[in-house]
Amino acid sequence: MVYDPSVDSTGNAVSNLNGNFKITYADQMERVVPDGKKILQRVKFLSKDKQPSNAFHQPIVLQMEHGITFADPDEGAFALQAPISGLIKNAVVKGYQMVLRSALSYQAASRAMGPGDRAFEDATKYLVGAMLESMQKALEVECLYGQKGYGVVKNAETAGANVVIELTDASWAAGIWAGSKGMLLDVADAPNTALVGANSGANALQVKAVSLENKTITVTTLNANLLGGENLYRKGSFGKEFAGIHKILTNTGTLFEIDASVHELWKGSEFAPSGPETVLTFAILQQAISKGVEKGLESDVVAFVNPSHWDDLLTEQAGLRMFDSSYKADSAESGSRAIKFHSQNGMVEIVPSIYVKQGHCFILCEEDWVRIGSTDVTFKRPGQGDNFFLDVPDYAGYELRAYTDQSIFCKKPGRSIIVTNLKAA
Repeated sequence: MVYDPSVDSTGNAVSNLNGNFKITYADQMERVVPDGKKILQRVKFLSKDKQPSNAFHQPIVLQMEHGITFADPDEGAFALQAPISGLIKNAVVKGYQMVLRSALSYQAASRAMGPGDRAFEDATKYLVGAMLESMQKALEVECLYGQKGYGVVKNAETAGANVVIELTDASWAAGIWAGSKGMLLDVADAPNTALVGANSGANALQVKAVSLENKTITVTTLNANLLGGENLYRKGSFGKEFAGIHKILTNTGTLFEIDASVHELWKGSEFAPSGPETVLTFAILQQAISKGVEKGLESDVVAFVNPSHWDDLLTEQAGLRMFDSSYKADSAESGSRAIKFHSQNGMVEIVPSIYVKQGHCFILCEEDWVRIGSTDVTFKRPGQGDNFFLDVPDYAGYELRAYTDQSIFCKKPGRSIIVTNLKAA
């Protein structure tokens, strides 16, 4: 019997696929984010019902009231100073879209139509799991480095039919590149203002191999030489991605329709240890936090660091502390999951992330950050209800898509800090 993709022994194939998908994965449509995705875990998504239009409007206090009058005890009916009004402007945030496509062959779909839900799960669990992992990883990287790029070229050397690109230490994050074989890359110029056409778009580079030890990626042959300093982007993302944490905290111009060159409270706080690149220490963290305190930081913060800096801090912390009966396995001890200490702002929690580049540390006031858009990662296509699958034209298979529409946003950038000029020990 020849399998008919539109009708089989159990009825309409697409309808059965959709029904089985809903039954099997209903509780995973908004799946709990895996531990490795630290930003997606910590920065909550703002549901659509709290957004009255296609853009989110957040009132931002950019200037305090200054019409204060002073008088001595015997001044009587003294004159009042003229009012000097504060300034509140709306930051306007719009979600950016991301879509991941995956295919399921007619043969796999036919086998998934077996009796019971177990057959469907066995046939689709790896596809669904891989899609979720891929989409959430891409979103995590965008939350950190949207509009800044995946890495900066240090040099490039021909290796047979391919080219080996070495990235700078400061721009290297192993988590970004692990599992990236097959990814297509566009190249932006060193100022990060335009794509290098010869190595972008139709000429995008494809990753053939990755060396996490050497901080290199092997790609297809270049169509134009790289001079060093160029920025690598996932194909098609340049100019079409939301501003990530790095971009928000280093912004000096207009972002979310507010100009940071005019309003100092709209600028993130930055701290770069003087001199050559240096190892991250508790002293540097304290100095960096003071920059946020100057702009009103009085809340607990989370410092996201590269795993190499986590090791450095854990070693330093272990040398500073003597262990006693207060030892607890989950925090502030050698081998712990989190390092916590008190600073002038409150509690500081240090969290390692494989997606944070070696040259950076992000100290975030969590309560100021949110992810905004019409939907977090979902398999539902807008306006299609529970119709998850669609036929792929001219191919013997069905297509499943993961979709999101969102941006990351900070209502008080000055209270969060980016630390730069760092290196691993």
